[in-house]
Amino acid sequence: MLSEAVEHLIKNIVDFPDDVSVKSFENSRGRIIRVRVNPEDTGRVIGRNGRTVNAIRTVIQALSDSHVRLDVSDARR
Repeated sequence: MLSEAVEHLIKNIVDFPDDVSVKSFENSRGRIIRVRVNPEDTGRVIGRNGRTVNAIRTVIQALSDSHVRLDVSDARR
């Protein structure tokens, strides 16, 4: 459910929604959601001083009952 929520939020922010890829997995410290976007959309997702990505992290933490880490990177990596 969290991956779908992240994907929905990110796709509505970016200019290239078809390039959005969201993968979720668990490790010993909790859940990690990795988001890849088009290189041109990286700045839009992160936002000025990280405000946009921090807002998305806040929403995801509110939806989750455990610790979730959200990583954003561009498709080149």
